[in-house]
Amino acid sequence: MFALADCNNFFASCERVFRPDLEGRPVIVLSNNDGCAVARSNEAKALGIKIGEPLFKIRDIVERNGVAVFSSNYALYGDMSRRVQEVLRDFAPAVEQYSIDESFLDLRGLAVEDLAAYARRIAAVCRKMTGIPLSVGVAPTKTLAKIASKLCKKYPKLEGGCYMHRPEDIEKVLRKFPVEDVWGIGRRSVRKLAQMGVVTAWDYTRLKEYDVRKIFALPGWRTWRELRGEPCIGFEDMVEPRQTICVSRSFAKEITDMTDLCSQTATFAESAAAKLRKQDSLALEMAVFAMTNRFHEDEPQAFSSRLTVFPDGTDDYRTVVVAAAEVTRAMFSRRYGYKKAGVIFTRVASREGFTRSLFRDADADMREARLSEALDGIAASYGRGAVLFGVQGDGSVKMSQEYQSPHYSTLWSDIPKVKIG
Repeated sequence: MFALADCNNFFASCERVFRPDLEGRPVIVLSNNDGCAVARSNEAKALGIKIGEPLFKIRDIVERNGVAVFSSNYALYGDMSRRVQEVLRDFAPAVEQYSIDESFLDLRGLAVEDLAAYARRIAAVCRKMTGIPLSVGVAPTKTLAKIASKLCKKYPKLEGGCYMHRPEDIEKVLRKFPVEDVWGIGRRSVRKLAQMGVVTAWDYTRLKEYDVRKIFALPGWRTWRELRGEPCIGFEDMVEPRQTICVSRSFAKEITDMTDLCSQTATFAESAAAKLRKQDSLALEMAVFAMTNRFHEDEPQAFSSRLTVFPDGTDDYRTVVVAAAEVTRAMFSRRYGYKKAGVIFTRVASREGFTRSLFRDADADMREARLSEALDGIAASYGRGAVLFGVQGDGSVKMSQEYQSPHYSTLWSDIPKVKIG
């Protein structure tokens, strides 16, 4: 059996953990630069606020109903996701994190008699330990487990846990479940299925196997088998290392100063290097880009990009930060106002087994390695950004974050203070 643990309205729930006064009140979280609603509490959904809706279009709903509005706080959400993962690892021998708010649990081999009660227990313990509400679906396949977790959200009486295994129950659910909501079925497939008269997940399971393989290839065939109760999507306890790593942001206002733009790309490079080190990889190439606001058609437009090659690979913070700043200086032009910039490690290799040049300066490599390890240690204790390179300025990204909450769990200065007596 597999379980899918899905955090309910994750970003909004994270904001509520440290603000109990928001319980029962509509909450939305905005995208970068406070643009659109990317997360909504159930109360906000009930008001008709749609995902991706711009804030300026729903301003009247927000003000009329006292909706709590937050800018994205990714440091908080990432830390809360880590806490949820720690809880889940106590309930299964292997956990596969699928996204920041979803994880698969491999329950095969566990001596558990009542899996429905076990799912409810996982949800209850997670809520108690982290404050995050969870929907846990258990089923014979990963695809069915995803559907079972959705039932938890739809039916509160399930108390956060749903065990879907009997053929008659699976059929009953699939007959009403829209095919476009099935995990693994994309938009193009939905259009083809509509032409074939396939509307529900059950309709999809009734197709002939030959037709499924011919029209939807191997991924569609796997989904077809999974819906029929045959597990064929593998379980990986470890997430595959990314082959490219990108950190980019749009700015609240166009940047016209070279020093400001350098501080932004240097900060992006530092963040990308942290992700690189986390998966124990090396960067062989790094692209730095900056672009103007394409919506301002009456102003000069430009897209600038430069590539830096690291022949022997690197994961050193100072190496990539300095390189990003140098490249930015080289491509900067005073003619333009830059609206977005980013750093991409376009070629990434595993550190394990990677052969470096015999002519490298071993002492310099050792110094850079010790520096990077020290920065990782400081970040683990005091939060990333506690120590910065000079070229990063204050380390902040020039985004509009008017409604951002404190970094409750990642910055010492933002730890909640409680007065007793």
